[in-house]
Amino acid sequence: MAENQNYDAAFCGNLAIHQTNSIQDYGFLLVIDIENFEIVQGSENLDKLCSKHISELIGASLSDFMTAEDLKSLRTETAKGPRNRVPFSFNFINEQIQVPVNVLCHVKNDMVIMEIEVDDQEPERSFSSAFQEVRSFISTLENTSDLQQICQASIHEIRRITGFDGIRMYRFDRDWNGTVIAEEIQGDLESYLGNTFPASDVPKQARALYIKNPFRLIPNREYKAYKLFPVINSITNGFLDLSDCNLRSVARVHLEYMANMNVTASMSIRVMVEGALWGLISCHHIKPKYMSTESRFIFEWLSMEISYRISSILKQEQLAISAEKLKLKASLTENIFSKGDILKGLLEDENQILLKLFNCDGCAVCLNGKVTTLGTVPLKEDIENLLLWADGKALGNTFATHELGEIYEEGKSYTDMGSGILIIPLNRTKGDLIICFRPEKVKSIKWGGDPNQAINFEKDKLSYHPRNSFKIWMQTVYGQAEIWNDTEMEMAESLRNFLFQYSADQQFN
Repeated sequence: MAENQNYDAAFCGNLAIHQTNSIQDYGFLLVIDIENFEIVQGSENLDKLCSKHISELIGASLSDFMTAEDLKSLRTETAKGPRNRVPFSFNFINEQIQVPVNVLCHVKNDMVIMEIEVDDQEPERSFSSAFQEVRSFISTLENTSDLQQICQASIHEIRRITGFDGIRMYRFDRDWNGTVIAEEIQGDLESYLGNTFPASDVPKQARALYIKNPFRLIPNREYKAYKLFPVINSITNGFLDLSDCNLRSVARVHLEYMANMNVTASMSIRVMVEGALWGLISCHHIKPKYMSTESRFIFEWLSMEISYRISSILKQEQLAISAEKLKLKASLTENIFSKGDILKGLLEDENQILLKLFNCDGCAVCLNGKVTTLGTVPLKEDIENLLLWADGKALGNTFATHELGEIYEEGKSYTDMGSGILIIPLNRTKGDLIICFRPEKVKSIKWGGDPNQAINFEKDKLSYHPRNSFKIWMQTVYGQAEIWNDTEMEMAESLRNFLFQYSADQQFN
């Protein structure tokens, strides 16, 4: 019997990937004091931009490298207060030569982190052309009400614009495992459609960074990393937090992971729903691939539009489900009022509304020490023992589990009808409650490689590597029912409050 494990590995989740103290080689990094605009830290490749080693630049004023007009504009931007990802363009002055650069400024309370890229490429497309492309895509999304079609249209559009060899849409589950729900690939890339990848592939600290950054670009996994100098930032007296920086260097284990996937360049675009990370759009290229700053702004725009449309569809679906559940609850309460009796109102109903309300196969109602059942339920003895177990937990609020056998050993004997239970306490002192039962739903997971091999340590217990195979690894999960969703839990709590008040009113009358 295979168990469903949580692969959000503690080891991967503890790597300080926001404090790599180095950057990728497609740009430069400067840190300036926000008060006097003096350079306090920078990347060791800055000599390629200004012909001086970073050690010679510490303490120099940024005014030495900018025109007075550009410096005034930058001061105006930074004076607006702490903000991240503020775009800015100017000519970097290097020995009388002006070099056009694009900058992303991350304005903090006491410093400004400047990500600098040389603007030496012709625009891939004009603004009007890019706007027309994206606006046309948005119109497509607005006329699509099917979630799968939106995901497929999104990756198709991104691949058309970017030219990446492969685009995949991953959706996270409640344990942060990611399943490929849409895909477009070409060439030698392997298909992963329908495969699930363990949470450790995008560990929790990496997911936290996606909350701050709409995308992550690695143009070439074989890049040369450049360290920051000095190592300790004189303002923070510690390693510089690079959480907001696109240039941030990448953990070696991730670069090795890319090599095992046979990709050299990658870009990941976040999908947000209700302020939480819902999924990722992952772009892969077999050869190195650089994306201009203009193109990345387009993807930031696309990320917001895709997230908005997916959020809208999910909200509409949720509203429809909630409306249906409210109708069922209203029918149930009306039945109780018409019969003037809780037990009869709950169970004496040819439409079995209680079962439909909670999408369950059976239920047991315990009132005044008597147990009455409806639908498919465990044996009477099993229910009585379950009631004793529930009484021992002294439940004051609604309780639910989709894997009863994991917390109650006897529950393993009737998984076929009670792998999941929902307990609605009515009167704790009298032991009155409702138990809804859900049967086992055997689940097969098609993992993209053995998730138990996500991280492999060498004999020294210090060096480690990601798994080197993405060959399908099948897992069958037993002993679990369909998870009780938020709407069902809200309905359960609402029904509990109604029944409690109804009982009180009956006693008073």
